Amino acid sequence: WFILQYMSGFGNEHVSEDPRCPGALPEGQNNPQVCPYGLYAEQLSGSAFTCPRPTNKRSWLYRILPSVCHKPFKPLEEGHLAHNWDEVEPDPNQLRWKPFEIPKAPQNKLDFVSGLHTLCGAGEPRGRNGIAVHVFVCNTSMLNRCLYNSDGDFLIVPQQGKLLITTEFGKMLVEPNEICVIQQGMRFSVEVFGETRGYILEVYGAHFELPDLGPIGANGLANPRDFLVPVAWYEDRQVPGGYMVISKYQGKLFAAQQDFSPFNVVAWHGNYTPYKYHLEKFMVINSVAFDHADPSIFTVLTAKSTRPGVALADFVIFPPRWGVANNTFRPPYYHRNCMSEFMGLIKGHYEAKEEGFQPGGASLHSMMTPHGPDADCFEKASKAKLEPERVAEGTMAFMFESSLSLAVTKWGLQTSNRLDKNYYKCWEPLKSHFNPKCK
Repeated sequence: WFILQYMSGFGNEHVSEDPRCPGALPEGQNNPQVCPYGLYAEQLSGSAFTCPRPTNKRSWLYRILPSVCHKPFKPLEEGHLAHNWDEVEPDPNQLRWKPFEIPKAPQNKLDFVSGLHTLCGAGEPRGRNGIAVHVFVCNTSMLNRCLYNSDGDFLIVPQQGKLLITTEFGKMLVEPNEICVIQQGMRFSVEVFGETRGYILEVYGAHFELPDLGPIGANGLANPRDFLVPVAWYEDRQVPGGYMVISKYQGKLFAAQQDFSPFNVVAWHGNYTPYKYHLEKFMVINSVAFDHADPSIFTVLTAKSTRPGVALADFVIFPPRWGVANNTFRPPYYHRNCMSEFMGLIKGHYEAKEEGFQPGGASLHSMMTPHGPDADCFEKASKAKLEPERVAEGTMAFMFESSLSLAVTKWGLQTSNRLDKNYYKCWEPLKSHFNPKCK
């Protein structure tokens, strides 16, 4: 692997120029009459111009040709990408999927875009309020193709295989146990190195931010300095055969042709960028006396709704940590929730369901649908000797939690053929321990 460079800091005002063109950034202004090196100035706005300064997001890109130089967009076959939440009847059951299958390359070549499959979601992009959960399975790199999402932000969680992501801002290598966020409108292309799989949380109408820490204080959870932003890198490459720019717009895909690479940004500055984060850097907060803290203490990133304290979507992880609570049932408690909980597993065995929940699979516990440890986990944890113990060693599970009630797609319930029809059976062996004579 060649060594990639990054700048650190969440939401910082960054400045970067490709070292091949020193002085490419204009001095003292954003939009001079003539830019250095004969470049074009182009602003990418991630928020309304009039947003308060703390939430105002924009970057200035200095590029060889502006991104407006393309032929008209035409519809492109979406495959299994969807935002039609009425394809099938609602299903309130506990749902669990076996690992999603990655096609073999010779029979069925899929790149990142053609390998997108929508599992569930709610809301819609035109109203700028909603989310979608996708899985991606791919076995080939995007060649002379890039994607940008007009609808919202992508939070990408690779589970198997590395992603070398080229963006207008530079390159990022994202491996399993790392995440990256490609924000609305940013063009990117994904190179893979074999069979690759992962999860995507898409949010419409909000950007991800770090959760407020409240009584925790100034430090903890995901630290801002651990978020990495790529440095400027450009290619001045002509593509006479046609470069395809794909737009995800109002839930559908459209493609436009142009005869040059879109990754022609020589320099940029601003606070609206792609970024990545390694999950091992998360500073875990947990109960050190008794009882079980709510999983909100494991929130890495949140996309806020208009209601205070209520998330459009949270990205939550369950990393390796110490369990020390006294006189306490330590695994997750039985629960019914006014939020929707989608879980995925990057590696290892999830503590509450060590058998059926596998890396590359998923589960969905919908609004007010009961869930919790399987019978085996309950019996084991109820009788365990309570000593300090390492929890989730060698494991990384995560949750996309949303205040929206998520509908599952036809692909998720039927076409994928990965739904575990026996999931409910993991709770059937639970038996009554009630004895009115014994307190």
